[in-house]
Amino acid sequence: MRLFVASLRKLVRRPATFVTFGLLVGLLGLIILAVSATANERADGDGRDALLLVTFPGAYTLIVSFILGLGGLFAVIYGAAVAGSEWTWGTLKSAVARGESRSRYQLLSFAAIAVMLGLGLLAAFGIGVGLAIVGANIAGVSTTGVDDTTTLGTLPDILSRGWLAIVEEGALGFAIATLARSQLAGIGAGIAFYFGEQFASIFLPDVVKYLPFNAASAVVDAAGGPGGGGPITRLEPNVAMLVVVLWLIGALVVSTLFTERAEISG
Repeated sequence: MRLFVASLRKLVRRPATFVTFGLLVGLLGLIILAVSATANERADGDGRDALLLVTFPGAYTLIVSFILGLGGLFAVIYGAAVAGSEWTWGTLKSAVARGESRSRYQLLSFAAIAVMLGLGLLAAFGIGVGLAIVGANIAGVSTTGVDDTTTLGTLPDILSRGWLAIVEEGALGFAIATLARSQLAGIGAGIAFYFGEQFASIFLPDVVKYLPFNAASAVVDAAGGPGGGGPITRLEPNVAMLVVVLWLIGALVVSTLFTERAEISG
């Protein structure tokens, strides 16, 4: 518990935490406000579909879906930045020298990352909902559905699914940076993995839906969300959840096993 709390305190003070979540919220806000300001200027179907992002109660689910679509890249970068710094800054070596278990240190460090990602998801969701209400007023869309009790009752499930998906993406960055034993190499490889998966959808659409980022974006059933209208047939949300859990476990197993066997002395 002491190590977990110490890891949390360390992450709260890190610039990477503020930069990552600041960029996510900034991009989400720009998208919502841009949609609100321009959707009514287009009479085509795209304009009407765009307004779904500020039309409640469906906006709740769509905002989570957009966070998953936008946040996947930021989550993998954040996980890689934290894990890579353990090697480049020598904090892992210092912990092992104090007698800490390597696996325990890695898992508790990632648990702290998972908590921070959860807090970031809640903050981004809250800000996104507030901006969607503002955007609805700008676009002249009614907000009567904002207090829909049925949808509000599903929010805990939707947010928990979103949190698991974001954590899985952070775990990938965590594992990649651990294997690279470098912060910069981990971030670079994580970004390449993210965009490589998107590019692969052109050639292997039936395979890509099982890959980590596409599976993560499918855990929330939101028609019109990111990735919903492309060439990839999305997984059913419950199947996507299972795939996400498998990727998460695999990433953590790989990172802990590598850390156990890695040479970190000297």
